[in-house]
Amino acid sequence: MICVKAGEITIGGGKLTLLGGPCTAESEKLCLEIAEYLLELCTELGVQYVFKASFDKANRSSGASRRGPGMEIGLQYLASVKEHFHIPVVTDIHESGEAAPVAEVADILQIPAFLCRQTDLLAAAGHTMRPVNIKKGQFMAPEDMLGAVEKVRSTGNTQVMLTERGSSFGYHNLVVDMRSLMTMRGFGVPVVFDATHSVQLPGGLGNASGGRREFVQPLARAAAAVGIDALFTEVHPRPEEAWSDGPNSLDFKQIRETLTQVKSLHDLIG
Repeated sequence: MICVKAGEITIGGGKLTLLGGPCTAESEKLCLEIAEYLLELCTELGVQYVFKASFDKANRSSGASRRGPGMEIGLQYLASVKEHFHIPVVTDIHESGEAAPVAEVADILQIPAFLCRQTDLLAAAGHTMRPVNIKKGQFMAPEDMLGAVEKVRSTGNTQVMLTERGSSFGYHNLVVDMRSLMTMRGFGVPVVFDATHSVQLPGGLGNASGGRREFVQPLARAAAAVGIDALFTEVHPRPEEAWSDGPNSLDFKQIRETLTQVKSLHDLIG
């Protein structure tokens, strides 16, 4: 496996990593609050930590939904987190032109699931030579994600991760095939399980996506038992106030319980 180097941490080297933070970078204060708590939690549990927040949610169910602060301000929030806590950060890019400026701040560039086949976007991310985390499309078979990996590798960038985030199951529902983690690891890349997006109900609230938060922990445990290099979770101290994905975000108590269980299983299977 080719490990991914993000800042001072190595993903895929045997130590569990958390990619966690709010769905949307709502404010600098919120980003710092969440980063501080998760860093303390990860330090306590012996887990590596990468802060995650999106500066733009470009695929909201409704055009009236809040998308985020935009790239310029959002990158300022991410830079503030890096400056305060000296940890790597990851954020989404949606267009090829965003790759270079975002790579000046972000340690990992993330490709949203809906865009995982976009050749120009993948190539632009690869050319930055930053690690690239590609989320498996809800419409994609895991074996077909090799094409996305190869598009990034064609730029000379071998630092690629793949994230499982559920597959479409009829309307407004997702299911998780845990076999996909093994399939995608077979490409020689670290694998990530996105526990909170996997319980999303896309468009389930009519003008917004719903979620089944109660299934986050059991799915995260199952993924850890199969074998993952990193866990991805959206965390908000007050999920009911979150700009996006509140129904499937974890509060501080819930992420503590979930990460503790996942770390125990990760250590057990070695």
